[in-house]
Amino acid sequence: MEITSRSGKPLRRYFPELAFPPGRYVLDGEIVIADATGQEDFNALSQRIHPAISRIERLAAETPSAYVAFDLLALDDSVLFELPFRTRREALEAVVAAPVRLAPSVRTPAEAQEWLDDTEGVIAKELDAPYLPGQRKGMVKVKRVRTIDCVVAGWRPGKEAGTVGSLILGLYDGDDLRVIGHCSSFRAQEKRDLVTTLAPYETGERGSADPSRWKAGKDLEWVALRPELVVEVTYDHASNGRIRHGTKLLRWREDKPPSACRFEELDA
Repeated sequence: MEITSRSGKPLRRYFPELAFPPGRYVLDGEIVIADATGQEDFNALSQRIHPAISRIERLAAETPSAYVAFDLLALDDSVLFELPFRTRREALEAVVAAPVRLAPSVRTPAEAQEWLDDTEGVIAKELDAPYLPGQRKGMVKVKRVRTIDCVVAGWRPGKEAGTVGSLILGLYDGDDLRVIGHCSSFRAQEKRDLVTTLAPYETGERGSADPSRWKAGKDLEWVALRPELVVEVTYDHASNGRIRHGTKLLRWREDKPPSACRFEELDA
C-alpha cells in the first residue's frame, strides 16, 4: 500500500493507522482528523508530519485519522481516467468499504446547500467529465465565503526584495492578540508600496517562525507591527482558531478600533 500527497510526498509513515479494503485499485481522496465536534481538525493533521516515529504512533492512537475517498482512478488492470464521473462513482461505491469513508454525493444544489453551513465548501462535478490530473475541468469548487475584521499584527517579506509578501492577521482573545492567519492578495505595485505604508508602525521586532511541515524551505521571516491597523478580509474556512487558507483583502478599516476585532467572531 502506498499513500502520497498531491505533490507526490510519501505519507504512509505518518498515518500508520490507516487501512484499506483488500484489492488492487488507486483512490483519489483526502486524509482527515476530526475534532470533538466532528469538524475537520487541520492542526491535528499537520502535527503528524514529524520525524519521531514514537510521536506519530502516540498521535495515531490519540487522534486517529480516516481516509475519505471521492474518486476511483484505476481498478485491477484498468485505468479509469477516460470514463465519465458517473461511471467512476458507481465503481467507487462498489470498491469502498470500512474503514475507508465514501465522500457524500448528491445530484441537486438544494441537497448540497446544507453543507455550506458548516464546511469549507462543496465540489460540483459534471457527470460526464473524465478525470484530468492537475486540471480543474468538468468541476468547480463552491466556497463558503465570509468576512472578518482583523488587526494587522505584522508582515512577511515577499520573494522580491523590498516587497511585502503577506500581512499577519490577529484577533483579540481577551487582552491578548492572537494570530489567526495571513493575507497575501496584493498586486505587484501594492507589495512595494506596503513597505512604506507599514514602516511607521514597525516595532523593531523581527524573527522567523518554525519551519513549515508541509512546505520544506518556506521562508517564514516576520516583521512585527504595533496593533493599530485594521483590515476587512474574506475567508472560506477556519479550524482550531486559524484561517486555513490565505485571505483576500477587501478594505482598510480606519473607522474601527483594533480592540473591537474579537476572536469569538471567527467562524461564528
